[in-house]
Amino acid sequence: MDAIFHRVSVRKFTNQPVEKEKILQILRAGMQAPSTGNQQPWEFYVVTNPDKITALSKCHQYAGCAANAQVLIVPVYRTEGLWLPQNAQIDMSICQENMWLETDSLGLGGVWLGIAPERDRMEKVAEILDLPANLEAFSIFVLGYPAEAREQQNRFDESRIHFVN
Repeated sequence: MDAIFHRVSVRKFTNQPVEKEKILQILRAGMQAPSTGNQQPWEFYVVTNPDKITALSKCHQYAGCAANAQVLIVPVYRTEGLWLPQNAQIDMSICQENMWLETDSLGLGGVWLGIAPERDRMEKVAEILDLPANLEAFSIFVLGYPAEAREQQNRFDESRIHFVN
């Protein structure tokens, strides 16, 4: 639970490489997410190639922070063989949140760059990674060792809670 109240968006990273074991643990956490009918629509592209990282950092106006990361994880989802394909992006959101919380718990930082449902962004990422036609880019998760530290803001707002008796 600590990660829920500690996690912040990190956009500046050190040059320290992220250990493969930590990347696999982050992906393990993502794959542990619940999904509609257990359809598990996810696959993941782990990007460490500097040229691909640079290209992905230019895929939309808010992606520039990806350029200084050591690793990007691009979660993608299948478009075939799903029981409820219209829920794939919801499933991916839960998966992405699990990944982010595990990233924080491992002492790393990250930021979730939205790709889906923006078709132009999805197509740019697909082109850069040469994705097969049956996979759609969902997001770019930029991660690494944080070069900055800050506190998470308190977002609790009791006025948004409505008890129905």
